[in-house]
Amino acid sequence: MRWQLAGLLGVLLLLANPAAAHVLDVDLSKLSRTEIFWTYLQLGFTHILPLGLDHILFVLSLYILEPRLKPVLLQATAFTVAHSITLGLAMYGLVKPPAAIVEPIIALSIVFVAIENIITDKLNPWRMAIVFGFGLVHGLGFASALTGLGLPEKDYFGSLISFNVGVELGQVTVILLAWALVGRWAAHKVWYKARVVVPVSVVIGLIATYWTVERVFFA
Repeated sequence: MRWQLAGLLGVLLLLANPAAAHVLDVDLSKLSRTEIFWTYLQLGFTHILPLGLDHILFVLSLYILEPRLKPVLLQATAFTVAHSITLGLAMYGLVKPPAAIVEPIIALSIVFVAIENIITDKLNPWRMAIVFGFGLVHGLGFASALTGLGLPEKDYFGSLISFNVGVELGQVTVILLAWALVGRWAAHKVWYKARVVVPVSVVIGLIATYWTVERVFFA
């Protein structure tokens, strides 16, 4: 299990590249609607893998407390609905989130979930509401990335949807990797909390705490 856990973290860290940024080097006016759909689908996916280490760690934190697919997919659904709402509102100019506030809160959301994983022994029903609330904030973070790229006028809504679908596919990929490398073998082991949940949550919590300080004081 230690080798599987190390493998999971290694794969995600190798795939993730938080220093990189989206680059859109195509002329959208020359693309068909289908080509635009696939372009923004790919942008949404790469916003998670490999560019979104903070979002990867948040999704991984959701997964490890209860390492079965059904509970985490329910949480991921709540998260997706929430970030779809705020992403859409922000892209249509109905809300204008300041990055100086949004980015530290995203980091704090990871800290919160990591601490909860350590202090609780089971998935509580109210966690869905917490995940939904954090999803609203993460959606504003997605919007800040998408704003820099812009959306094509001829298919604004379709591009927004395809970007969001790409984000969801990236999140599901993280979940399936975690399940394949850890969850399917450890879901019912008595040592799972001590050997997996606690050490992984501590590492994730420390990384997110560093990000919080960095984003508050050095951004």
